[in-house]
Amino acid sequence: MIRAKYDWQLKTVEPSEDFLKLTKKYKLDKLASQILQQRGILDAAQLEAFLNPNLENLHDPFLLHDMEKATARILLAIERSENILIYGDYDADGMTAASVMKTALDELGAESQVYLPNRFTDGYGPNLEVYQYFISNEKIDLIITVDNGVAGAEPIAWAQAQGVDVIVTDHHAMPEKLPEAYAIIHPEHPDAAYPFKYLAGVGVAFKVACALLEYVPSEMLDLVAIGTIADMVSLTDENRVLVAHGLKILAQTERAGLQELMKYAGVDFDKVTEETVGFQIAPRLNALGRLDDPNPAIELLTGWDEDEAHDIAKMIDEKNKERKEIVENIYEQALEMLTDEPVQILYHKDWHKGVLGIVAGRLLEKTHKPVIMLAEEDGILRGSARSIAAFDIFAALSPHRDLFMAFGGHKQAAGMTIAVENVPALKQAMLDYISENAIDMSGKSPLELAGSCDLDQLSLETLNALAKLAPFGMGNPKPHFLVENYQVLQSRSMGKENSHLKLKIVQEKQQVEAVYFHHGNEDLEFEQAQTKLAVTLSSNSWNGNTTLQLMVADAAAVGIELLDLRSRQINLPKDAIVFAQNQLKHGIMEDVLVIAEAPEDLAGLTALKTAVQQALATDLKMIYFKNQIANSYYLTGGGTREQFAKLYKAIYQFPEFDIRYKLGALCDYLKIPQLLLVKMIKIFEELQFVTIENGLMTVNKTAEKHEISESTIYQELQEIVKLQELFALAPVQEIYQKLIEK
Repeated sequence: MIRAKYDWQLKTVEPSEDFLKLTKKYKLDKLASQILQQRGILDAAQLEAFLNPNLENLHDPFLLHDMEKATARILLAIERSENILIYGDYDADGMTAASVMKTALDELGAESQVYLPNRFTDGYGPNLEVYQYFISNEKIDLIITVDNGVAGAEPIAWAQAQGVDVIVTDHHAMPEKLPEAYAIIHPEHPDAAYPFKYLAGVGVAFKVACALLEYVPSEMLDLVAIGTIADMVSLTDENRVLVAHGLKILAQTERAGLQELMKYAGVDFDKVTEETVGFQIAPRLNALGRLDDPNPAIELLTGWDEDEAHDIAKMIDEKNKERKEIVENIYEQALEMLTDEPVQILYHKDWHKGVLGIVAGRLLEKTHKPVIMLAEEDGILRGSARSIAAFDIFAALSPHRDLFMAFGGHKQAAGMTIAVENVPALKQAMLDYISENAIDMSGKSPLELAGSCDLDQLSLETLNALAKLAPFGMGNPKPHFLVENYQVLQSRSMGKENSHLKLKIVQEKQQVEAVYFHHGNEDLEFEQAQTKLAVTLSSNSWNGNTTLQLMVADAAAVGIELLDLRSRQINLPKDAIVFAQNQLKHGIMEDVLVIAEAPEDLAGLTALKTAVQQALATDLKMIYFKNQIANSYYLTGGGTREQFAKLYKAIYQFPEFDIRYKLGALCDYLKIPQLLLVKMIKIFEELQFVTIENGLMTVNKTAEKHEISESTIYQELQEIVKLQELFALAPVQEIYQKLIEK
């Protein structure tokens, strides 16, 4: 069933003439100008800052809380040749943040090493045992956390008590009580007013690097772009500047490891965009931390040995392939475990906890409900949560930290460790939060549509104009457009296991292809139903030709979906309302009607019409027309005058005829199908032209004269023929109109 996953919010604001004059100097078309105005870019200064992000517009790093104190301590450590530990995280943001910090310290001649915690043995954030090991065995004098730390009060307090200062650089949600670290650098620190609150972990590390080096080290921006995009923070203000310049550096990166990883990912170095990072680079880096020890990523991102870089990149690419397979298996299992409850808490002892966040995200997209995915081991559950915008999962669960062994996260994502016996209390806490805050869980997440476009408005030139608004991401999403009132020329599944859908649509004389990922099983529906699409623009290159391609983000049927299955062998939904054997059988799916068999007569038609009209008054969304017909009178017809004349002549030729055994011979003799002949004999019997007793048909030579049309059976037969012709041959739209007419 083609249902919209999102709440489409169509913007109707068009750019003013004055604004179009401003955008003309940037060679923007009306559509791109419209999007800018919708996003609050309203004057010349904002336009220049947005379209030409400038490194000079970066904020002073010393506006961050404790920056002066932290840099002074780091420089002192370098002067004293102290051993510095950079303690990172196992995701792409943590990997790049640690690499940026290491690169800056190396440039200053520091004695430093990096440790990225293992997801499975160390968990997220500061780990007391790891701190103890490095302080005792590696003689660490200073710890700098990157992309973590604000939730690590106990290990940090222990380190400080040992005389080892800890400098926290982080961007995650801050607890009510901050750790007693030597310094805390965080864009949202309550004791400072940093102008931009949404730096990624790598962004915070980069600000420290800028402060230490006393210049903007632009050569590090490839790493900053990767971590910032991977962590899905807002790509506005300072992040927009960092990513815009970072992508240019990334396209020409001299880092041997990144070059090798990008080659394995099939990156086109001439077209490096935020999508290159989001879909090709970041998933591979994250796969390493999800499945194995993340520390080789530091050598990949900072080392210069080409052979070693090649080996690490190859290993990471293989881990990514393994990750995809694991995700798919867990996703299929989780689908079977979903319930009707407003929150989903799923766990299994065989699940790999390293990929549960990905699976939770996919389930969130499918169900539009908060999802917690957990892996069980010896009664302890570890995993990740993903939530809809309306449900702040961090706010909902933070007051219940007593339920968890570990907990942390953001508004729409969290990680946790919890005992199995606390799951009911966890679920109740979430349900209570929904109730107490009157959260509408039935609503869909919004999808902003920048405008409604005809196909002749869209071209490669349009795509190039929109590219000037990139990089796209949180806070500056890729523009989506409404496309409707088109015809589907072709609908086919494609890709691995035919899981994706490709459409060829036409409007007027303009044709374009559209791709809809993970909807390959809906090719028939899109072929037959009237639909509308929410799309982004892309391009497709094949055999040297580049054409515009639409990427479908969401789709919706227009009106009732009418699917013609009369000549197709397709499994029908079992739980739908089903019309068969001239009667209705109600199922669980009240919005889907399956006409398995055509009505047998006018009474059946009336029953079906009543059912359709009642369903329309509630929530009918789809009708499957299988329309099987047991006795196909529409093929034999209702009997012609000539056929009845031949039968009349035959009954006088054979005054007594045993129809039990010789009916087939009579059919052959008269050249009339047996189905019709039986009905004709019944009509003769009704008109008393013959009598039938014990299978013996005898002519009644004294019968009164009657017109065949006087027979009730004949009249019903003519109606049945017309009815069957409608259900067997007419377009389903015509059948539907018949069913809804009063």
